Amino acid sequence: MITFCIALLVLIGGYFIYGKFIERVFGIEPDRKTPAIKNPDGVDFVPLPRWKIFMIQFLNIAGLGPIFGAIMGAKFGTSSFLWIVFGTIFAGAVHDYLSGMISLRHNGESLPETIGRYLGVTTKQIMRGFTVILMILVGAVFVAGPAELLAMLTPESLDSTFWIYVVFIYYIIATLFPIDKIIGRVYPFFAAALLFMAIGILAVLLIQFPAIPEITDGLQNKHPNAVNSPIFPMMFISIACGAISGFHATQSPLMARCMTNENQGRSIFYGSMVTEGIVALIWAAAATYFFSPEGQSAFGITENADNVNGSAAIIVQKISEGWLGVIGGFLAILGVIAAPITSGDTAFRSARLIIADFMKIEQKSITKRLVICIPLFILAIGILIYSLADKDGFEMIWRYFAWCNQTLAVFTLWAITVYLAQKKKLYWVTLIPALFMTTVTITYILYDPIGINLSYNLSVSIGIGMAIISGIYFFLKLPKLKNAQ
Repeated sequence: MITFCIALLVLIGGYFIYGKFIERVFGIEPDRKTPAIKNPDGVDFVPLPRWKIFMIQFLNIAGLGPIFGAIMGAKFGTSSFLWIVFGTIFAGAVHDYLSGMISLRHNGESLPETIGRYLGVTTKQIMRGFTVILMILVGAVFVAGPAELLAMLTPESLDSTFWIYVVFIYYIIATLFPIDKIIGRVYPFFAAALLFMAIGILAVLLIQFPAIPEITDGLQNKHPNAVNSPIFPMMFISIACGAISGFHATQSPLMARCMTNENQGRSIFYGSMVTEGIVALIWAAAATYFFSPEGQSAFGITENADNVNGSAAIIVQKISEGWLGVIGGFLAILGVIAAPITSGDTAFRSARLIIADFMKIEQKSITKRLVICIPLFILAIGILIYSLADKDGFEMIWRYFAWCNQTLAVFTLWAITVYLAQKKKLYWVTLIPALFMTTVTITYILYDPIGINLSYNLSVSIGIGMAIISGIYFFLKLPKLKNAQ
């Protein structure tokens, strides 16, 4: 627990030290009018208080990632702690803050528009389609987990299929209504439930101080299938939302359209990511103990252990109820259920706005909102039906989602790097994460069976080579970027 406690303190310190540094790099202008003040529309551009925007942003970006992703990432061992901490502080939170603030400066524009602004028209067109696909995958992926947990908590007649229909009905309502009518009123409560869950699990960890591996024990790969699941790049894809996630940058414009002052940015964007990193760290520590022989015994895992350890939803239920009791466990699971559902509906909302921005369709009319949303929901339902029909369908979709998620983060980091170079600011703060994540995503899609399935050494070599080429190309363009108006 010493490594865990130090990691927790470093995460908190990162917000106050490195977060403040990144804020200075960007250069906030508190007197500049925000989009919500300049052009409120009563639907998406709606001024909201800072605390409410923070709670919504945190819930939007949390989803299943910092919980299910951290549980899967914990199988790799103590190295997961390092990725959560340093990934959050130096990559994820920087990515979230700067993408959100750049959107704020450009009237709350959607992510593909920002990427196109700095990486070119061709990239913008590709990212429009790519981002909408990711949003649909998020909507589909983030239904199955909550539906499974809800089915565990309700009578057998209310199975996961029933809850999938219920969640989709909610998606339709939340996506179409003005942001302050449902999201602005309900999300803070759900965010509080998610935070309660994390604080409850943290309290038990600090009281029981269970024996979990320390960094001094080494960073060897503890994954059950370590031969086919090397730490690099697999762990860096498995733990996405708890370290860095391209999905977050699609959500930031939603909140940029509700902010009333630029000085709110660090707490809303950087702070939300650090909070999510803390949630991921807590669940990684809890899962590390759960997977140990002592943990298996403590939680009463005696039969069908492989099936239990393969289901993140069951692990969440076992840990929550085992450590927090029936009532505490119920509230904890409620937070785990609410997080992905609310991320799913804001994913569809983000997809609606991206398409509306691209096609220049005003969104005050509910009819025009429906025209965009209905095809999105049909596609998501089709993907979900496939995932339920095939026993490996959900895992396959999750892996494609995870890779798409991190690939979007790569494009966002490169766009921010170009922005900083043009503004003659310290571009290294995003260039280094951009080069690293470029290597991760290319290596993964070359090595993993969902991609090209090349040998590991060849995949890593090509990944590193592509990152080097990207870096050289950037520096060749740097003089022109610095002279751009």
